[in-house]
Amino acid sequence: MKLNIKRVYDKSTKADRKRVLVDRLWPRGLTKEKASVDLWLKEIAPGTELRKWFGHDPAKWIEFRKRYHQELKKNIARVSRFKEELKKGTTTLVYAAKDEEHNEAIVLKEWFSS
Repeated sequence: MKLNIKRVYDKSTKADRKRVLVDRLWPRGLTKEKASVDLWLKEIAPGTELRKWFGHDPAKWIEFRKRYHQELKKNIARVSRFKEELKKGTTTLVYAAKDEEHNEAIVLKEWFSS
């Protein structure tokens, strides 16, 4: 399993292979064609309450990761199904956040790589 991370606004390349959007909300200003998303996994994205609480504040990053892990554990059936899909080849998790160091795709990559 090879798992990459990329902003959804960055141009799609062949190296991305399967592009999976991991945001709960569709990215602003992007059509489905421009996003080049193969799958949208809003069901395993951070819940609305957690997403709003975090607000991409780096000071809340450690607590966000902890809370998001708890959400993923509660949603283990869907998460496990997606983990099986990852075994089929290279996948790129795409996200809309401007912060490339503090976003849900990083937490998911850690989760699936463990």
